[in-house]
Amino acid sequence: MLVDFATLSHGRAYRFLVSAVVPRPIAFVSTLSPAGVRNLSPFSYYMGVGTNPPTLAISVIQREGQVKDTARNILETREFVVNAATEDLAPRVVRASGDYAPELDEFEIAGLTAAPSERVRPPRVVESPLNMECRLYGSMNVGGQPYASVVIVGEVLVAHVRDDLWAEGMVQADRLRPIARLGANLYTPLGKIFALDRPKVDETGRPLPEDG
Repeated sequence: MLVDFATLSHGRAYRFLVSAVVPRPIAFVSTLSPAGVRNLSPFSYYMGVGTNPPTLAISVIQREGQVKDTARNILETREFVVNAATEDLAPRVVRASGDYAPELDEFEIAGLTAAPSERVRPPRVVESPLNMECRLYGSMNVGGQPYASVVIVGEVLVAHVRDDLWAEGMVQADRLRPIARLGANLYTPLGKIFALDRPKVDETGRPLPEDG
């Protein structure tokens, strides 16, 4: 089968991408409006970008030409927090994803607790075991109306990590128990973990014999 995107509607292209680019990690993003209204919403177009400075990115697609509260808040205030979406939090993460009016507080709707952050104004989610406070590093608009998206890159200033998740300078994924997004209304837990080492090369970049 050949899928020609020039022949697809926005909805069909969207359904293809969210079912083909899987699993996708979920950024559970908290922001504040300029007026101080709290907002909390999950986004699965989410990735790490670089380490100098440490940066991550989320992509926020407009809905019927309307900029979502999260994107508007970040672009106006230049601050946000990415909270880990975990198995324990899954129902409340989904609860926060509704198309609520801008004046409503998703912390209250989802039954989650807001705690002050260290370096940014938006609060972090207490129930999430990992929170990354971010400052806007840059943004890029992609596409046209009514389904334009904005790619938001944030510099990670500080992270809050639950003590039992931290070992050997890393967050232990099996203890974090993140969830990922699939197509439609489907989600998945971390699943089986396995290790594979990268190939070794000599000083000229040629592969070295494998051990054993």
